This record gives sequence, C-alpha cells and structure tokens, in this order.
Amino acid sequence: MLTLTAAPGRTARGLLALPGGRFLMGTDDPVGFPADGEGPVREVEVGPFRISPTAVTNAQFGSFVKATGYVTEAERFGFSFVFEGFLASAVAATAQSVAGVPWWRAVPGADWRRPEGPGSTAGDRQNHPVVHVSWHDARAYCAWSGTRLPTEAEWEYAARGGLEQKRYPWGDELTPGGRHMCNIWQGVFPTLNTAADGHRSTAPVKSFRPNGHGLYNVAGNVWEWCADWFSPDFHRTGPHHHPAGPPDGTRRVMRGGSHMCHDSYCNRYRVAARSSNTPDSSAGNIGFRVAA
Repeated sequence: MLTLTAAPGRTARGLLALPGGRFLMGTDDPVGFPADGEGPVREVEVGPFRISPTAVTNAQFGSFVKATGYVTEAERFGFSFVFEGFLASAVAATAQSVAGVPWWRAVPGADWRRPEGPGSTAGDRQNHPVVHVSWHDARAYCAWSGTRLPTEAEWEYAARGGLEQKRYPWGDELTPGGRHMCNIWQGVFPTLNTAADGHRSTAPVKSFRPNGHGLYNVAGNVWEWCADWFSPDFHRTGPHHHPAGPPDGTRRVMRGGSHMCHDSYCNRYRVAARSSNTPDSSAGNIGFRVAA
C-alpha cells in the first residue's frame, strides 16, 4: 500500500482563515429539490477553520502525483465518465452511454491527465480544477498536503460568503445586470451550449469574482467533494453544532454544481443545493477543494 507523507505548506499555506460561527444552513426555496434534503432551514454552528480559495488545480494534483507516485481510481479502473459532446468521434464510437443519462459516456482511458480520453490532455489546463478524481483520491491528496476535505456545513458556510439565505454566493439574481457570475451550461441542455459565460467545459479556478469570504467558483465549474456521508434526512434530527453528517452511508456529499448544470434539469449551482456520489466515482465535472 502506498504510504503518503504529509507535506504541510504545499497547500495549507494558501488557505483562507474563516472565523466560523452560527449561520442559517439549507433552504426552503421553491426552486430547490426537497428530496435532496436541502431543507429545512436550520441554525448551524461551525468552529474556526481554513479553506482553499480555489478548487485543487491540475498543477497542484500533478505535484502530488510526482511526489508520491499515486495512481487514481479512474486510472486503476481503466475508465471514467465524460460528457459525450467533448469526445472525438473515434472515442465516442467505442464509449458506452449511461442508462438514463445518455449524455454521459464511460470512456476507456479517461483520467485526470486525459480528461476527454485518449488523444486529449490537461497540459494546457494547469490552472483548471483537476477532474476525474474520486473521493478516495481527494482524501489521498489531503493526506499528502496536510489538509482535509471540508465538512458539508463548513463548505456551505464558506460558500455563502457571509450572505444570509441568498440563492447564490453573490445574491439572489443569477446574472445581476446581465453579468455572468459562474460557469454553468448556457443554452439548451444537452444539445446546445452557447458558452455565453465564456466557457464550454471547466474554467480556470480563479474565473469570475470571489465571494465575500474570498472563495472562487463555489457555484458551477466542478462539483466539489465534502467529507460527509450523504443522507437526505439525517440533518433533521442530527447535531447542529459542528455537524459532520451521518456516521456511515454509501455515498459522499458533493456541493456546488458544475459547468454542466442547467436549470432545465440540474439547478444545483445554488449555494444550498446538494448531490452525492459513491466514493470511488469520478467524472469530468468532479473535483475538490481542501480545508484544515
């Protein structure tokens, strides 16, 4: 088994210090998804913590891999999931579609180095978020960098940027004054992305304005893994003081939405929106940021 030696300072040096405190977590917004456990709104308290202003980049993850020889789960499994619109025709012809969500393809050879499978490269995307990383991969990076994944409560506290019960990290309007504030799908999903926000796929991690706490791209761009197991109802009876989610489960929490989110089917780039995936899963729109 690969032994990872913590190297504090490589990542922890750039973390933002947040004071913590009480905030209103969740939402009862009518545009939300009650089945996901977005509500009810409840007062939650988190302690002081630090969090990275951006998602972990390809450059940062590459440093980790170079130092440790780590092999991601996508590389070990031999495939990962990629949006069909990003695939070369030769790759698409051999990649199996996913039942119920046919725009996703299981692409042999897709991984963090080759985000769209064979023939693609992340070489020109060093300041983009690393993708095709599982929850286990993210945890391995944290072990090496002297960090950890944020709890779901910490993530939401940080993502709100000091605003109380706003729909987005910047307020209640998606495009205030016509200005795009995040990287999500523009147009008609899944057939037409106009890229009106400037990006068809992932965007550099410091795209758009940071929120009130100095965090970039907590809405859209890539889903971000959190430490917690996912449950749609544990928070109704669980602790509201430094909550860390249920003690066990089958899926881990993901937050923030991605560049593939569109209000016609996945309006989950709202700050209270939730999703989840199995901890060994990876895809071209899943990344992470770290905390301490």
